[in-house]
Amino acid sequence: MMRTNSLAVYKNRPALIIETGEKITISLLGGENIRVREKDIELIHPGPCTLSGLEEDVPGGDAYSAWELVEGNSVTLKELAELVYDVYTAKTAWAAYLLLKDGLYFTGEINAVKGRSPEEVRQGTRKRQDRQQDREERDAFLERLKTKTLRLPEDGRFLQDVEALAYGKTDKSRTLKDLGKPETPQEAHRLLLTSAYWTHHINPYPARFGISLSPARTEIRPPSEEERLDLTHLKAFAIDNAWSADPDDAISIEDACIWVHVADPAAVITPGSPGDIEARGRGATLYLPEGTICMLGKESLPFFALGLSELSPALSFKIVVNEDFSIKETEIFRSWVKVTRLTYEEADALITGGVPSSPDKAAGVPDLIRLREAAERNVERRLKTGAVSIELPETHISVCEGQVSVEPLYSYRSAAVVRECMLLAGESAALWALQRRLPFPYVSQEAGDTPNAPLDGLAGFFQLRRCMRPRTLSAKPGIHWGLGLDTYTQVTSPLRRYTDLLAHQQIRGFLRNDSPLNEDEILLRLAAGEAAALNIVQAERGSRYHWLMVYLSDKKGTQWKGVVMEKRGPRYVILIPVLGMETQVAVKKELEPNEEVMLTLSSVKIPEGEAAFIAS
Repeated sequence: MMRTNSLAVYKNRPALIIETGEKITISLLGGENIRVREKDIELIHPGPCTLSGLEEDVPGGDAYSAWELVEGNSVTLKELAELVYDVYTAKTAWAAYLLLKDGLYFTGEINAVKGRSPEEVRQGTRKRQDRQQDREERDAFLERLKTKTLRLPEDGRFLQDVEALAYGKTDKSRTLKDLGKPETPQEAHRLLLTSAYWTHHINPYPARFGISLSPARTEIRPPSEEERLDLTHLKAFAIDNAWSADPDDAISIEDACIWVHVADPAAVITPGSPGDIEARGRGATLYLPEGTICMLGKESLPFFALGLSELSPALSFKIVVNEDFSIKETEIFRSWVKVTRLTYEEADALITGGVPSSPDKAAGVPDLIRLREAAERNVERRLKTGAVSIELPETHISVCEGQVSVEPLYSYRSAAVVRECMLLAGESAALWALQRRLPFPYVSQEAGDTPNAPLDGLAGFFQLRRCMRPRTLSAKPGIHWGLGLDTYTQVTSPLRRYTDLLAHQQIRGFLRNDSPLNEDEILLRLAAGEAAALNIVQAERGSRYHWLMVYLSDKKGTQWKGVVMEKRGPRYVILIPVLGMETQVAVKKELEPNEEVMLTLSSVKIPEGEAAFIAS
């Protein structure tokens, strides 16, 4: 029976009944009064009592002896209090309730308390001993962590939660919480570095963005025999950086036709095949300073990469241009090509009168010069239609045997030739698909808000880059403002980008008179491929800054030449060309855009990917 000043339990908390009725008013520790239903509380002592000092001066009890008596029987909470404490008071009733909820010796309800079996008590005792030992070991570990006296590798087991957070596999860390530190990937990374459990050479960004570093699992078979146009009479050049290992495009010129030859993995990677599904899940090839993880298995490169074999299967785009260099006609062929590989440096040397290193290269010089002239005309055409040209310094970061190198990327003339030919191929493929009403992945870009009077120099390019809007992938064609093209897509990197492979699958399906994917299927594949590719971009960006900070970590106090881009609040955005990075620096004097300023490296934060500089 409920009456005032009785002791009850409300949500495992002691409660004093202060008023009865249809609803019961109870008082909780801390002085809070609430109204509850009778079924919401359980009476454990009739009172009178108070909550004050309820857990103080509880008589010593013998829970183990009481358990031996109760085992196999059922008693009330009142009887349990008397067995354990020899007396039934408000204090012993609450203490007995806590024993019941503790669960080591007893289980059940207030009116039916049962003793656990001996085996359950043994298991429970062992678990508690293990937990106590774990707490003691963990407390000792935290003390070693604070005093920087870790015992590695054995202490590594306590850092697994920190490592998981640094890799982005969880958003919690018991260790960081125990230390009173923020539970963030950056703080986890910092702790792993300061504890010497990680070295600077562990890059967490691919894992943080869910990128697999394992090679592609799907075996890609060689292309089967099929009718291909023999284009081996053309001088075809695959021009790329010296470190490129997966050339997937080559260029030729014949009379008034520009040819762009592209690797043909869609010959065997058909829509919905295992290779297609895996490539879609990866989105793109992952290029890291420490290595490359190909979208397609490396074993497929000898079959499809251009110039790795004497003859290469290709999808060749024959582009005929008008006098103003707009596209007049496009034909696409499954082909055989014979490709000569050149680095940008080699191609530039040949274009400007350098000495060829082989007869094949010597014979190709006139074609390279004609391709350069064609590229220049295409640039003129695009600039007339509003194309935006941005040329900011870039660098190539690589890691070899633990050593980080940062090398400026030079602006090769041959790189511009390749770029313009690839743009022609993308534009011509988009027009070709549009004319045939073929569902197709298109790339567009809305116009940006460019300044009326853009600045000159690097500051001007920086200004224009800030105006650029993200590109859009869609099954509908649209204007690509930045390139100055009415219709555009990307088709020249099917070994490296899933969306290019998807375009090739549609082209090949049309050439074989197969039923192409419909627009909805294109959109679903675009969305999946681009979501994966976005993670690739983020992992590459994070990795780049990680290794750049590692490169700078032992260079504090060194000076670097910077160029002012703009003023942003009290700071200036300054570009350091040889590092290909931007930083914000507080400078007391007024600076003008494009003005050069010397910066001194003051600190480096590898976990944040940040470096701080002071203006000299």
